[in-house]
Amino acid sequence: MAFHTWWLFVVTVFFISGSPGPNMLHVMTRSVELGLARSTLAMAGCFIAVVMLLSASALGLAALLAALPGAFTVLRVLGAGYLLWLGYKSWTAKDAAVDLVDGQGVPAISNGRIFRTAFTVGISNPKALLFAAAFLPQFIDSSKPELPQLVVMILTFGVIEISWFFVYALGGRSIASALTRPALRTLFNRITGGVFVAFGLAMLGSRT
Repeated sequence: MAFHTWWLFVVTVFFISGSPGPNMLHVMTRSVELGLARSTLAMAGCFIAVVMLLSASALGLAALLAALPGAFTVLRVLGAGYLLWLGYKSWTAKDAAVDLVDGQGVPAISNGRIFRTAFTVGISNPKALLFAAAFLPQFIDSSKPELPQLVVMILTFGVIEISWFFVYALGGRSIASALTRPALRTLFNRITGGVFVAFGLAMLGSRT
C-alpha cells in the first residue's frame, strides 16, 4: 500500500470512527457510570468486536451474508433488538446509573459483564460487515498482495477506533461531574436511552 493511499485511509477512518454511534455512546456512558478505569473493559469489548467484524469482512463473510439476505435480516433484527433493550434499561434507570444495583451506589456489575455487554453492542450491527466489504477494497492496490494491505488497514482502523474510545470516555468523566444531582442523572439516562432506541429503530428500518 502506497503511503499516500494509507494516509487517505487514515483521514477517512478518523472521521468515520469519530462519528457518534452505539459503540462510542456505550463507552461514554460506562465512563459516566463506572469511571474511566473500568470503562476500559467496555472499550476492550467494543474494540475486539470491531476488529472481528473487519477481519470477518476481509475473509469474505460479508459476501456470504450478502448472498443470504435472510441470515442478514435475522442478525439485523437481533442487533436492533439489543439496542432497543439497552435503551429501555437506560430510560427506566431513573436517578441511578444503568446496572448500578447496590443500595450505596457501588457498581455491582462484574468486569466480565461489562466486557460482554460492550462486545454485544459492538458485534450487534452486521451492517458493519457490508460497510467494511464496500469500504476496504477502495484502498487496496490490486497489483500487490492483498492480505498484508488488509492487515495494515485493520490495525490502522483499530488504533484510530481505540483512540476515539478514550476521547469519548474522557468526555464521559467530564459529564459525570455534572451528574451528581439525581434529576440530571435521570435526564442523562433518558437522553442516552432515547439515542440507543433511535439507533435500534434506524437499524430495523434499514433494508440494506
